[in-house]
Amino acid sequence: MRHRQTIALLALVGLLISLYLALHRLGIIGTLQCGTGGCETVQSSAYAVFLGVPVAFYGVAGYVALLVLSLTGLQPAFVSRRGPTVWLAVMSVVGFAFTMYLTYLELFVLHAICRWCVASAVVMTAITVVAVAAARTLRTRTGF
Repeated sequence: MRHRQTIALLALVGLLISLYLALHRLGIIGTLQCGTGGCETVQSSAYAVFLGVPVAFYGVAGYVALLVLSLTGLQPAFVSRRGPTVWLAVMSVVGFAFTMYLTYLELFVLHAICRWCVASAVVMTAITVVAVAAARTLRTRTGF
């Protein structure tokens, strides 16, 4: 149960970061507070849109899904079920893979680093470590 609480907290942090970037993309926030100038370069690049949707929106949707699932898994009816733990692990691995793709683009294609993107990548990595460790523990404990 503690892993679901940890993921919920991390997903909330990731949601706030992604929401900040999404609000910038929508034009609600003027200049990103970055300090290096790399954020504007990354956010205005062709890679800031994936399949016609701004990448920040994927972040918002992904973190909302992780937050909702982790909070649902904390409800009494779901605490003892393994499904939420398995789904958290699957979703976080997908999110981590997408994050690594975006980080590759920043480092080797755009040659610019967005601090907000790095923060989101750290959060997604932490979520993945917690979720996969919980799923592995579950598998060992239940033979799943």
